[in-house]
Amino acid sequence: MNQTVNRNYSAKELIRRFLPYLMKYRKLLFFDLFCASLTTLCDIVLPRIMSTLTNTAMYEPAALTVGLIGKLAALYVVLRLVDAAAYYYMCSQGHIMGVYIETDMRTDAFAHLETLSDSYYANNKIGQIMGRITNDLFDVTEFAHHCPEEFFIAAIKISVSFVILSFSSLPLTLIIFACIPFMMYFSIKLNHAFRSATKAQRVQIGELNAQVEDSLLGQRVVKAFTAEEMEMEKFASGNQVMKELKKKRYKIMAVFNLSTRLFDGLMYVVTIIAGGLFMVHGKISAGDMVAYMLYVTTLIATVRRIVEFSEQFQMGITGIERFFEIMDTPSDITDSPDAKDIVVDGGNITFDHVTFEYPDDHNRVLHEICLDIHAGENLALVGESGGGKTTLSSLIPRFYDTTEGRILIDGQDVRDVTLKSLRSNIGIVQQDVYLFSGTVYDNIAYGKPGATMEEVVHAAKLAGADEFIMQLPEGYHSYVGERGIKLSGGQKQRISIARVFLKNPKILLLDEATSALDNESELLIEESLKELSQGRTTLTIAHRLTTIRHADRIVVLGKNGIEEEGNHEQLLEKKGIYYRLWNGISKQEMDA
Repeated sequence: MNQTVNRNYSAKELIRRFLPYLMKYRKLLFFDLFCASLTTLCDIVLPRIMSTLTNTAMYEPAALTVGLIGKLAALYVVLRLVDAAAYYYMCSQGHIMGVYIETDMRTDAFAHLETLSDSYYANNKIGQIMGRITNDLFDVTEFAHHCPEEFFIAAIKISVSFVILSFSSLPLTLIIFACIPFMMYFSIKLNHAFRSATKAQRVQIGELNAQVEDSLLGQRVVKAFTAEEMEMEKFASGNQVMKELKKKRYKIMAVFNLSTRLFDGLMYVVTIIAGGLFMVHGKISAGDMVAYMLYVTTLIATVRRIVEFSEQFQMGITGIERFFEIMDTPSDITDSPDAKDIVVDGGNITFDHVTFEYPDDHNRVLHEICLDIHAGENLALVGESGGGKTTLSSLIPRFYDTTEGRILIDGQDVRDVTLKSLRSNIGIVQQDVYLFSGTVYDNIAYGKPGATMEEVVHAAKLAGADEFIMQLPEGYHSYVGERGIKLSGGQKQRISIARVFLKNPKILLLDEATSALDNESELLIEESLKELSQGRTTLTIAHRLTTIRHADRIVVLGKNGIEEEGNHEQLLEKKGIYYRLWNGISKQEMDA
């Protein structure tokens, strides 16, 4: 089953795989970290300034002059200006670096999604996929910027504080720093629970998005069946699950913050008791005690900031994890290492003992199919639903790969040629027409990117679409709405045919192209398709047998493979399956 990979990644593995994206902007990163180091100067120097003032006032009052105070104040002002400039760069360029990385990751994710086969999209909800490449990657911007910064700043402040405090009193410093490992241990333990809760919330956001998308896209059906209350109940159920997941996540976060505050208090208590005793015994001066308290405050603020950042860290690491779950999903339809561009002369298609079963449920649809479609021939494929007609046509452009056997185009195995060249030579017109949100011109020109207006108009005329297009408010520049909602079924179908005319392929696949249309639209489309199929190898799948009676050859596909073969008159004379389908006779009636 081709679904998004869902496994447990370690944070170490995710960061290792994320590093190439980060190191692409190493110049920005290193200067950002340099600026981060500059922002620590005030926090590191201020305690020493206060210690100097306190010790001078207590032990050398005469030395405490306006000049000394002015120098110390000037030093601090300079440091504050440096801090402001460095912080500005961090907030602007640092975040922009995160945006660059997010953009690169989203581009890679989308490019990989474009390579995945139909079976992947049959087994994964679009809302979930969109959540992974939009919402999940938003947090990567903050993660990419803040993660290196926060840990770098913390490392500087903790190490420098340790060195400075050790000069004043190594025993007291060791006592205070002994609290940090316990604090970090509990933080890491709670982080694991927090990450699990964050991921579960992200999954549910995707489910909720998929549900909302499904309901809104099907809003006409909802209204037609007065199913608004049922849709509200479905939404309320999903929304309730989201509420419970967020409650759980915030409870874990509350425990997390509680433990942090308790350890903050513990460190202050240790400083007051141990520092007070050291002062009593004359092992530390009053000024050093003030500096100690300020450094401990800085230390606690640093550790607390790291702990608070853990929420952002987990959101970012979860976004990265869900990104790599997409990237690790294998593309089962790919070019072979030595694939070459296909060369299509006539367009002869050969099915050589083709067997196919769907990879997710192993449902065998086709078995040992042998069929030769001659170059320029219009071959029609008919049969009862579920017989594998659409599946057979989907194997030609490699939307799926054969389980056994092979498909040849002009003697070339489709698995040995590049996908781009293969699909460039195949035009497809389906029953369910998909138009992109944009103008009529945009949708027709999709068949040939960069096509001129003259080429688009010519294709539309060949498809019988020019007349109705010119009656639209803005002609070819008229907006068709999402999925072409502003156009009728026949109009959408003619635009899709114009798109294929513009593509000008050697091989044409028509899959139930007129089955959803009214009689008048069907006649117009049939004329367009007849024009389109001229000089092309054409495979037509149809339920309405009247639309294929003039086909060069008709193949009846059933559970046992190819049941019958011949033209319209020959098949009627056989009085077999085709005869029964043509005359609307049920199998039971035929057997009777």
